[in-house]
Amino acid sequence: MQQYTIHPLVVGANETDQGVMTYLRNYGEKIWIPIYVFYLKGGDKNILIDTGLEQFMVPDDLGNKYGFDILEFEDALATVDLKPEDVDLIVHTHLHNDHCENDYKCKNAKVYVQKAEMDFLKDPHPIDHRYYPDVLDEVEVVELEGDANICDGIDVILTPGHTVGGQSVAVNTSEGKAIITGFCCNDKNFPESGPAVTPGVHINAIEAYDSAQKIKAIADILIPLHDLAVGAKKTIP
Repeated sequence: MQQYTIHPLVVGANETDQGVMTYLRNYGEKIWIPIYVFYLKGGDKNILIDTGLEQFMVPDDLGNKYGFDILEFEDALATVDLKPEDVDLIVHTHLHNDHCENDYKCKNAKVYVQKAEMDFLKDPHPIDHRYYPDVLDEVEVVELEGDANICDGIDVILTPGHTVGGQSVAVNTSEGKAIITGFCCNDKNFPESGPAVTPGVHINAIEAYDSAQKIKAIADILIPLHDLAVGAKKTIP
């Protein structure tokens, strides 16, 4: 089976409350969450997990504080010798705007997303204002229904709850199965002992809880979608 290295590229950051990550816990603790594009290096295709924010403003010293560079999408891709037009596949964890705003720049990419997520994007409920109906208009979308194999060594696992069609991405690496969570969370969602903590933002709290338990149980390497420590690693594993 093909093995990959995962390159976390930081293409923005948001200041928020830890309770947005951890349901019913840690409210009042202000945090920064990095916005990632994950480049999967290996095989014969250039593959991204999410494309992040198009525009952002952060303090000048934020990246230095946490050990990573915060770059515009094109500049971030350049660090791994790619241009947007070089991208072959984009796999979306979900379609909140901070995960897909740069899709349209990747003119040659196929975009993999759950059908349930696309259906919700086309007719969003008012409670979730971060969906934008035109965000995927300029790209070729491949709709999935449930768990699926994307290519050799890369699979998606349906993990709803945070959104209706969230999907986590399992990547075969030299150190086992790395899973990029399909829901917004950080290290505090995954304590060493006890159950995983439900994402603070969710459409369905029970599904979100169950999805977090599933991923914690099967990952050899767990990559929370907004964890600060991930960007400082540069490559995984």
